[in-house]
Amino acid sequence: MASVEECREALVKLVAQFDEIGEADRAKHVVDRTVSCRIPDLDVTFHGRIHDGRLEIFDAPDDAKADIKLTMASDDLIRLVDGELDMARALLTGKVKIDASFGDLLRLRRLL
Repeated sequence: MASVEECREALVKLVAQFDEIGEADRAKHVVDRTVSCRIPDLDVTFHGRIHDGRLEIFDAPDDAKADIKLTMASDDLIRLVDGELDMARALLTGKVKIDASFGDLLRLRRLL
């Protein structure tokens, strides 16, 4: 099981990866949304916001509302960000759960 700090570092790395998305793709698929990432094995929820084509991570109460809610184990978060776990496979096997509108799911699919 990864630590809270390792998960936080993975999210910082994810922000950097998000910044590498090309301007055309960003303009076409990135819309302002709030995001939460629940890590049940650590009993922690990370919060973020996609705003102006950027992903920002911030502290918020665990029960804060989010447009896009992800749930996964700490080790799976690390593996996803490091490219060791394929998002589609993780979704199909239940390692990652996403609660979002259909439109948001389509946009996410293009970005992941």
